[in-house]
Amino acid sequence: MSFTLEAGQVVGLMGDNGAGKSTLVKMIAGNFRPSEGTMRLEGKEIVMHRPVEARQHGIEIVHQDLALCNNLTAAANVFLGRELRRGIGPFRILDYKTMYRRAGEIFKELKSETRPRDLVKQMSGGQRQAVAIGRTMLSEAKIVLMDEPTAAISVRQVAEVLNLIRELRDRGIAVVLISHRMPDVFTVADRVIVMRRGRKVADKAIAASSPEEVTGLITGAIEQV
Repeated sequence: MSFTLEAGQVVGLMGDNGAGKSTLVKMIAGNFRPSEGTMRLEGKEIVMHRPVEARQHGIEIVHQDLALCNNLTAAANVFLGRELRRGIGPFRILDYKTMYRRAGEIFKELKSETRPRDLVKQMSGGQRQAVAIGRTMLSEAKIVLMDEPTAAISVRQVAEVLNLIRELRDRGIAVVLISHRMPDVFTVADRVIVMRRGRKVADKAIAASSPEEVTGLITGAIEQV
């Protein structure tokens, strides 16, 4: 498996269950170490043992389950594990005011209606995605990996999520979008990569492909292009 990502580009990663999509993305995110081969970022080889190291390189992942805490506010989820504090020495307390303000700025940048003080358990699927994506923007991400972000949400919420992906792209961030939803990939992606049984069988511009061709590649009706 070999491919390149460019800044400000959305790449759709498609394939049947078990094709290797999630494993590939988890290697890029630092969850798994590849058994061979190399990864390069801006021309330099990178080796990662933990997800925190991927984050230090500007690689963020939005998992399918979003990994949000329903009992916390949107702002608290954005800063989860990276909370801001104020004070001197051991006398430090959480700086809620700054976290609410910064979270609000992030949601505004994403053009999302999500409000920093709202509890996640009261949010729609699209707003939850905005919170999960908002976390990636704290560290000036260069690459955002998204695993099935439009699964199990309404048509209106799907449109919200696709707009969020466009906002990331317009900020110069490279996005890898794992999805089974053909319309979503062909709406927002610049390129599509198709995997089958752990191997890449296609990597081409969306404008040069079609849903029918991608379906054939996924099922094996078309061997490779």
